[in-house]
Amino acid sequence: MAAQFVGSGEASAESLRAKVSHQEEEMKKLRRELESLRMKSASAATADAAGNAVEVKGIKVLAQRVDALDKSQMRNLVDELRGKLGSGVVVLGAASDGKVSLIVGVSKDLTTRVQAGKIVGQIAAKVGGKGGGRPDLAEAGGNDVAGLDAALASAAAVVGELLG
Repeated sequence: MAAQFVGSGEASAESLRAKVSHQEEEMKKLRRELESLRMKSASAATADAAGNAVEVKGIKVLAQRVDALDKSQMRNLVDELRGKLGSGVVVLGAASDGKVSLIVGVSKDLTTRVQAGKIVGQIAAKVGGKGGGRPDLAEAGGNDVAGLDAALASAAAVVGELLG
């Protein structure tokens, strides 16, 4: 009886598998396109931001909120922005599903003066979290989404304190 609605057994099962496989491939393609568009959008939004970096004791500090990005996209954007700054500190923060993600990048020439892990640790404390990493790249998480903007705004002061 069911075979009448679906078609003849084996042929319809194979046809259904092919359709499902095709739809899965289409979904993967659309996810990649969405990820690419999010990166382009964030990159465009922060392209002008490099000019908005503040200078603290001779070091450029750029702090930006980028809610639409996941952690790997944030890492890529940190690298891109460090390149645009040339020499400086980039702090990115995002809120998603009640959680905060922070990533700090410090250009290689500055890691002897200020380390990303120390910066991200102090900023993460302001959003109820903690983190760490290498001198040039560090990540943190937290759960106080409401405190994210204030935490990002404190980035320049944190860098200033660490420079002494």
